Amino acid sequence: MRIGIPREIKPLEGRVGLIPAAAAELVKQGHELFIQQSAGELSGYDDAQYTALGVELKPDAVSLYGAAEMIIKVKEPIEPEIGLLRKDHLLFSYLHLAAEPELTQKLLDIGLTGVAFETVEENRQLPLLAPMSDIAGRLATQIGTTLLHQPNGGKGILLGGLPAAPRGRVVILGGGVAGGGAATLAASMGAEVVVFDKDRVKLEQMRALGPNVTALYAYHDLIGEAVARADLLIGAVLIPGAKAPHLVSQEMVRSMEDGSVVIDIAVDQGGCIETTRATNYQAPTFVWEGVVHFGVTNMPGAVPRSASQALSAALIPYAIKLANGELEQHASLQAGINVRDGELIHPELIQLALKQS
Repeated sequence: MRIGIPREIKPLEGRVGLIPAAAAELVKQGHELFIQQSAGELSGYDDAQYTALGVELKPDAVSLYGAAEMIIKVKEPIEPEIGLLRKDHLLFSYLHLAAEPELTQKLLDIGLTGVAFETVEENRQLPLLAPMSDIAGRLATQIGTTLLHQPNGGKGILLGGLPAAPRGRVVILGGGVAGGGAATLAASMGAEVVVFDKDRVKLEQMRALGPNVTALYAYHDLIGEAVARADLLIGAVLIPGAKAPHLVSQEMVRSMEDGSVVIDIAVDQGGCIETTRATNYQAPTFVWEGVVHFGVTNMPGAVPRSASQALSAALIPYAIKLANGELEQHASLQAGINVRDGELIHPELIQLALKQS
């Protein structure tokens, strides 16, 4: 199969679909690999590292998309990439279509097959989403820590506290991979951490992080009480393929002190905090009712080398199966199909379309 790796064009997105070592695995399988010039540079990989392994360099997106049958990229296509996609393309990337109705319709109009990283499912796990969720969770705590600094609009507290100054309070919605990553880092910093979930196993895992971590069932009223006291609120709720439910209302956010911080990792699925809206790293924050909000939809793009390495390691076994024409043979990849031949395929997207019709 002819496989293309384009350069990402989303603002300040430095990740690459496959690092050189991963691309080489496909070359060894007998596939033709193309990469757009400088696609790997922000992740620390120059063109020569790819070409030395048998990957052909393409000077621009037009020639890259034109040569390829399968497109492996990180983020969902945006203009002008959409105009380069064809019906015969197999698109393998993060798509997050539940929060992107316009993109969904454009992909349906094109008629291509879109397999979304975030809905590939294996043993009830999401192996291609997990590494980026882990990174996003850790980044949420790191970024939240600095946004609480007074020069950045925060209330001016040290998240871990210190003698004679209380610990900062971190509230996390969701104890999965992203929420767990956020909680692990916040707990190690010494913050007072409260994690909400409905899964007892996840609650047990969160509680085991340390004596400064409280794990609670996600009752609406308890969430409201905790949000009002939070210095840093992190949303990390996920329903695979579906739009994220709003667990925190405008009224709850309004109850927070000025200078508190909200980071919604679920923003690329519509957000689980009602006041969330999508931002990017060029203008990452906005203030609503005195509360600083961070809504960047490609959080791991801030650490492209680490993120690309982690993504490629998870991605390559599935990319090989797709390149070998085995899409129909693996239930995990079947679960990843979001659109095909002008039709919605993923059940959550079908349900969303029925609700909106």
